[in-house]
Amino acid sequence: MADPIDTTNNEPREPVIPPARGSRSRSGRVVALTGAACFLGRNLVGLLEEDPATTRIVTIDVKSPDTAGAKTRHFEVDLTNPSSEDRVAEILASEDVDTLVHLCFLSSPTHATGWAHELESVGTMHLLNAARQVRLRKLVQWSQTMLYGAHPTNPNFLTERHVLRADLDEPYFADKIAAERELNAFAAKSKGTVVTVLRTAPIVGPTVQNWVTRYLGMRVVPTLLGFDPLLQFVHEVDALAAFKLALDRDHPGTFNITSEGVLPLSTVLRLAGRSSMPLPHTLASSLVGALWLTQASAFPPSFLRYLRYVCVADGDKAARVMGFRPAYTTREALLDYLAAQRLRDANLLQESPA
Repeated sequence: MADPIDTTNNEPREPVIPPARGSRSRSGRVVALTGAACFLGRNLVGLLEEDPATTRIVTIDVKSPDTAGAKTRHFEVDLTNPSSEDRVAEILASEDVDTLVHLCFLSSPTHATGWAHELESVGTMHLLNAARQVRLRKLVQWSQTMLYGAHPTNPNFLTERHVLRADLDEPYFADKIAAERELNAFAAKSKGTVVTVLRTAPIVGPTVQNWVTRYLGMRVVPTLLGFDPLLQFVHEVDALAAFKLALDRDHPGTFNITSEGVLPLSTVLRLAGRSSMPLPHTLASSLVGALWLTQASAFPPSFLRYLRYVCVADGDKAARVMGFRPAYTTREALLDYLAAQRLRDANLLQESPA
């Protein structure tokens, strides 16, 4: 077959040969995402679909995100399955993935603690073992500032240097801390890979659903008698912007992703128009425990510590090193969530999937 001819100057040019399967595209990055059907995953897929720097998106989840477009190739993989390690390694190699975003973590506690452990702790181990078999340029993992724990000895603002002291008897925290430990071991041995951890403050906004939005969505909100801790949120748009920033620039390390400002719980409830039900701590623990067992509570009793003691993170490192500047303050993020919640309360807006 003859070489194609450029009719503008009648000089032969090199034929355009498509890249072979498994060879890295020179025109842009190939990003794989676990947890692609969760809130962060599907919205990040939507952003990357419009991103000229991203050539292809590889989604790894039990179901395809509804934001998948022409760039997206979906692979149905369950990270709780022991065979997922080999399958993920095969996908990463065959799709020539250079960037991996690990988002397969629960945004709310669950009664299915055994399954959650297999997904988050063991699943992260499967994923990282697969990642060791290929040459990744970058790995970004989601974490949460709640993992610092709520303690009476906490400073007003917790930096990335503080130890993760959340209650290890609570599976929701223990599994995520174990996943960070696995990632740290991976980073120590994978010197050629940029490894970034983004610890987000509780995410709120008009479309996100998690334990915070469910708690604030209650008509009567339980609180602890005599305690009014400071709370901190980050808007869903800012959380997504932080992940996009971590993809676009190389910033290895751990970063707190927060909004400016904090609010006392009493102010949060007043702005939400919710009635509080102050309870003595011993009674609150028993009541919330009973409600949790009947699935009538947004969280288990271990979360009551966050209604008692401060757990607020310092976002200075993300601002200084990453250049992360949130568009919303904590108050503005809360108000944007509340505007949508009032429509839901009036049955004028449908719930978005978590």
